[in-house]
Amino acid sequence: MQNIGENIVKHHIRYDLEIIAQLIEPNKKVLDIGCGDGELLEFLKNTKNIDARGLELSQKQVSNALARGISVIQGDAEKDLSYYPDQNFDYAILSQTLQATHRPKEILEEMLRIAKFGIVSLPNFAHFKNRLHLFLKGTMPVNKSIPFQWYETPNIHFCSIEDFENLCKELGLIIQQKTFLTSKHRLISFFGHKKIANLFAEYGIFLITKKELAPTFQEELIFEKQNGNFSRKSEINLATISQKD
Repeated sequence: MQNIGENIVKHHIRYDLEIIAQLIEPNKKVLDIGCGDGELLEFLKNTKNIDARGLELSQKQVSNALARGISVIQGDAEKDLSYYPDQNFDYAILSQTLQATHRPKEILEEMLRIAKFGIVSLPNFAHFKNRLHLFLKGTMPVNKSIPFQWYETPNIHFCSIEDFENLCKELGLIIQQKTFLTSKHRLISFFGHKKIANLFAEYGIFLITKKELAPTFQEELIFEKQNGNFSRKSEINLATISQKD
């Protein structure tokens, strides 16, 4: 069956996976939940020297990931995350998978029990094309971002960007960073407001953490600088901090 993210363009790897990779610091321990064939973990291992681990339901995909040299075990995230110790990973990734789980709230809580940071990507079912299709035709849309008929879709929970942000707020989670994109492009900052993104973004990518684990402002600036995202605003703020010190 076609993966919901297969229509996203590829450069080195699928574009949404590249964005996820940019959020991860080198030399960290990473668990990819629903890792598929291990494409993202292989990329991270080769480019950022991470300790790569995967959890995947499909035995065929587990075999594909093992062939890449990735440490992957077969398992069901709904049941098996509970076996991992607290804070055993630096990052836990859930890419294009949350909407296909039975208990999204519990999955998010488990992610941030076993890892300091969670990275979640998901399709936005509230995209304006889906709304228009439903309004005009009265049937569930089938398109590149939702390539399934309603009776065969693996998607259990039809979630929007606003739904996800509201859930994070309900669970007391901090969204450290968010990126919105179509199948080909990252949306400009104008689309960062959730009401606008909820209309125009086909996918959302979120870096989340618990409130008590959220990094300080100065730590965020250092991470931005290391990843080449050091803005003029950040430079000014860092200069202010240095003067105070």
